[in-house]
Amino acid sequence: MKNFLTKTPVVITLALICCALWGSAFPCIKIGYRMFSIGENDTASQILFAGIRFLLAGLMVILICSFIYKKPLIPHNGTTVKRIFILSLFQTILQYVFFYIGLANTTGSKAAIIEATNVFLAILVSGLLFKMEKVTSKKMLGCLIGFIGVVIINLGNGVDAHFSLTGEGFILLSTVAYAFSSVIIKYFSDKENPVLLSGWQFFVGGFVMILCGLAGGGHIAGDSAPAVLLLLYMAFISACAYTLWSLLLAHNPVSRIAVYGFSNPVFGVLLSALLLHETSALNIRCLVALVLVCAGIILANTEKAV
Repeated sequence: MKNFLTKTPVVITLALICCALWGSAFPCIKIGYRMFSIGENDTASQILFAGIRFLLAGLMVILICSFIYKKPLIPHNGTTVKRIFILSLFQTILQYVFFYIGLANTTGSKAAIIEATNVFLAILVSGLLFKMEKVTSKKMLGCLIGFIGVVIINLGNGVDAHFSLTGEGFILLSTVAYAFSSVIIKYFSDKENPVLLSGWQFFVGGFVMILCGLAGGGHIAGDSAPAVLLLLYMAFISACAYTLWSLLLAHNPVSRIAVYGFSNPVFGVLLSALLLHETSALNIRCLVALVLVCAGIILANTEKAV
């Protein structure tokens, strides 16, 4: 399995599948808010909605993979439980609570640009703080080119120099949480099953977010079949994409995988145009951004990590 997950065609295919799934979450979240009568500024209900999604994602991973492995996918000791809680704190709770509160206080385009810095942060945290790999100028240049692509695709859509702690500041804190979660999953995967960690951290994180959403007065209203199917699909996005991403991180340098994250907003724009009929976003900027993101990914991966 390890050798298979390090092969370049496999890495490219699985990483892009993850990013395409995450990209589809952008329009699905917007559709979900309409279906479940959640206001754009109703942060408590948004956190509740996300918590239900992540709890379902955790259940999907735990139940399906228990069937695949032919044994219950449950933690068997206190050390594993502790690692699940630590990972869940960074990957789900802190990342998404900061993200949803921040998103309510800034524009989607500014959030997308700030979120793209998580690639830089993941590589820096991995290389400088945890000494897992060497941070080279070629990797940083590849990241910079990909980041420029993300900026270009969001230019003119409410992007300005305004900064607030609970808006742009919280989005930045969510990227820090993501960066640490990427390194944590790689570190813990040397000792634990990354699939088990993925499923249970979603379950724990989703449960905590549900409590936070309810405590803040959040509520959702939607019991139609399309609404339920959409929620299940969104849970599948998290379950499938993050489990695959965790497996890739477990067997590859963080920099090799993280850089593909620049394609998330590109997939988001393309799929929003398809699902939400936002065809105005399909212009020369989108093409230039796609080229730059691809160039950044290629450049950052033309050098073997040390």
